[in-house]
Amino acid sequence: TKVRHAVFEILENNEPQTMKQIVRSLPSVDRASIYRSISLFEDIGIVQRLQIGWKHKFELSDRFHEHHHHIVCLQCGKITNINNSNQLEKELQFIAESYAFRPKSHQIEIQGICSSCLETWDPRHDSLGSNGSLSTSNNSLCLIGRFFNI
Repeated sequence: TKVRHAVFEILENNEPQTMKQIVRSLPSVDRASIYRSISLFEDIGIVQRLQIGWKHKFELSDRFHEHHHHIVCLQCGKITNINNSNQLEKELQFIAESYAFRPKSHQIEIQGICSSCLETWDPRHDSLGSNGSLSTSNNSLCLIGRFFNI
């Protein structure tokens, strides 16, 4: 259908998109039709969902783009593709084989703070400790603070 084709083109020509971004990109298309198209695309493997904390974005699956992984900024939400990860892929295959496991797919996402956000990033108000590790107690407090705008 025209709606599915339009949704596909949005995902094909952009970085991963939130549902809100997709809807805004297609102002003349009914929101419910967009949601149904994304749901169908996800069910049949045309798109994949990238989980980012409590939110998610969509991108075309590996059938349409070269397999890659992501670096995600926890501050601004920017997603950067990690391309040419042959060494990582070999290591993942080795790990799977060492467990006598045959993987069908995988997604790797490195979360942190991008170079642009590092200039204004205050580690005292974030869930990452000074060594870059996730602190669960700080993380819970940060999430509560962000939710209630504290």
